[in-house]
Amino acid sequence: MTNQGCQCGESSRILGVSASFQFGHRVEFWPNDAEEILRRVPAAPGVFALRGEREGDEPYLTRAADMRRRLRRLLAPPEAVDEQGRPVLSKRLNLRERVRFIEWTRTGSEFESTLVLYCASLAAFGEEQARKRLRLYPPYCLRVTRTHEHPRVYVTNRLSQRSIGESFGPFPSRIAAERYADAVLDLFRLRRCHEDLQVHPEHPGCAYGEMQKCMAPCKTACTLDEYANEAQRVFSFLKTGGKSMLAEIETKREQASENMDFEAAAALHKQWERVKATTQMCDDVVCPVAELRALIVQESAPQDEGEKQEEAAVFLFERRIAGPERLSTLGVRAVREQTAVGSSLFAQPLMLAPVPEGEFAAGTPTSKNRDVRHPEASPAMILSPEARALDVLGRLQIRADEGDAPDATELADYLALFRRWYYRPSKQRAGEVLLPNADGTWPVRRLLNAAARVALGPPKEAAPVDREAAKTMKTRVLHEGRPDVERVVPVLPKRARTRKSVTPADVV
Repeated sequence: MTNQGCQCGESSRILGVSASFQFGHRVEFWPNDAEEILRRVPAAPGVFALRGEREGDEPYLTRAADMRRRLRRLLAPPEAVDEQGRPVLSKRLNLRERVRFIEWTRTGSEFESTLVLYCASLAAFGEEQARKRLRLYPPYCLRVTRTHEHPRVYVTNRLSQRSIGESFGPFPSRIAAERYADAVLDLFRLRRCHEDLQVHPEHPGCAYGEMQKCMAPCKTACTLDEYANEAQRVFSFLKTGGKSMLAEIETKREQASENMDFEAAAALHKQWERVKATTQMCDDVVCPVAELRALIVQESAPQDEGEKQEEAAVFLFERRIAGPERLSTLGVRAVREQTAVGSSLFAQPLMLAPVPEGEFAAGTPTSKNRDVRHPEASPAMILSPEARALDVLGRLQIRADEGDAPDATELADYLALFRRWYYRPSKQRAGEVLLPNADGTWPVRRLLNAAARVALGPPKEAAPVDREAAKTMKTRVLHEGRPDVERVVPVLPKRARTRKSVTPADVV
């Protein structure tokens, strides 16, 4: 049967059609042949469903780190029987006599298992029951009510078609969203009241107006245009992650320095530091909800038992989660980040193996560019690593664009799945996430590095140096006189070359 990656991708990109999801494997179960049947199920992570005789009955659906072990517990013979051979009542769940079919899909990571479980639950139980069973709650976001006459900013976890373009998130919790909202509003003079304003010159106002932290539109202290401009500044701040205000302050600071007004420049610098501290209170993924794009790199499930893992699974989040697509790491070496090993060229291993010019082509492989070691190699294996990554990104984009655009509730489900994985502690979050560049393109080199680290593991540490043996070796000093770069390295002895002696008889 087909691999589980295609099945999950089909169900995730056509979420509205619940019947579109299908498991990768299906076998018929008979209690007398239980042990032989369960040997077909891999002892690996995945999602499985136990179904009865009637197709309309609800299945037993769950995920497991070892599907074979979990199924043996559910379908094993009863622990105790009475004199007539009937099972004695036990607290342990046993479905041996009720199951007729076993369906399963193997996954490569916990993130993929959660996504497959969500798609399977959606197909089996419907949207409401799927959310309840997986405990999916919409993440908290900030909304700027730009359509209101007097816009304001507030925290909410309710998404609608009208509010998607005005919402920013996701945040890990309501407290984090409220803390960030308060810090942002301290930089502006937007109203914080929740009432539907009745503008009147004799309006009593509030404490924020008395502290000059609000423009007090309730008592006509400002015009509608002035308040709309302030609301637009807040919207631009949230959309750019604070870069718009930082650029504005930097321009004023440079102008004050040129005018020799150093006191004003110092005050602007303090304001810049305050804004910078506010921008660091939210994560990089906090952006307009409708514009959130991310690549999630996870381990992929091996296609064959005992296969050496050399591929990573790549998912695309763009209003829905599309994938996975398998990205080969052939020709890619896992490297450490530059900040971890320094900027010296001697500490930076090559990421890509050299590829001779003309080694690959964009079309069908020919006898000229076919890999001689693998005559039946696919075009994806012959392409360079960058070309393979671009091909994977193109296929993911096609899958994300297919079908109708998800509505607000479906987008909230995908955001909940993404938030649940992303905001875990770094030690518990498996895989890596990549955000697009400033121009909207994807960082291909970083994607290849992430795929290599996920599939091949982190780079191995160098073998410890035998210091006693190194004392007797000759050394030389590199970059002498440069304290930050100077280093002493051993000089390896040259190999002895054996020369063949030539006799006069050999010369003809």
